[in-house]
Amino acid sequence: MQSQHRKKRVLIADTTQETRRNTRVMLSTIKGVEVVAIALDGTQAIEMARQHKPDIVLLDINMSKVNGLSAYKQILQENPHTACILVSAENHPETFEAAKALGIQNFLIKPFTEHELDTAMQAVIQLLDGSPNNNATTDKAEKAETQLKQLAEEYIRTQRTDEEAVKVLEAAVNLPNSELRWMQTLAMIYVVRQRWGKLKTLAEKLEHRTK
Repeated sequence: MQSQHRKKRVLIADTTQETRRNTRVMLSTIKGVEVVAIALDGTQAIEMARQHKPDIVLLDINMSKVNGLSAYKQILQENPHTACILVSAENHPETFEAAKALGIQNFLIKPFTEHELDTAMQAVIQLLDGSPNNNATTDKAEKAETQLKQLAEEYIRTQRTDEEAVKVLEAAVNLPNSELRWMQTLAMIYVVRQRWGKLKTLAEKLEHRTK
């Protein structure tokens, strides 16, 4: 039980210097974690994980040499209890399906906020500190996913467009097999708020879904 009270050791791995720096700064404000290593690519992430034995790895999917999923596979071979938050600049259902197959339930889409990072970290910490029973972990993840879907439906029904609704819909569209109406609603909010960068990424996902 003592391990539950110590800070969780975190490894950051991303090829972009700005992302590495911003992530480290945001993590310094988040309770219960400490950064023990920062890697520049997938190969270095594997080596540093072997050396520092982090509890959580924050991996960019598109790293050079070895991508995030491949790096996590190798990290798990040496330490099967290491948790992972996968980071991506794009929403690809195939990527999320492959990640879920590895047991990854937490995803962040760039650029992510401190609140989004904190939420993902606390969810992982709860899983690490919770029951080691895999069924319990799966049930917890499925329950959270169901609640998120219900919340997205409620916000669409009540036509909410505030920041909380945006965060919920952004999380919902990142779910595998997300509903088309969630993406369409979020796209309309982006247009109204003139968030063109996010709209472009979402439009590409919409185009992929409607082909």
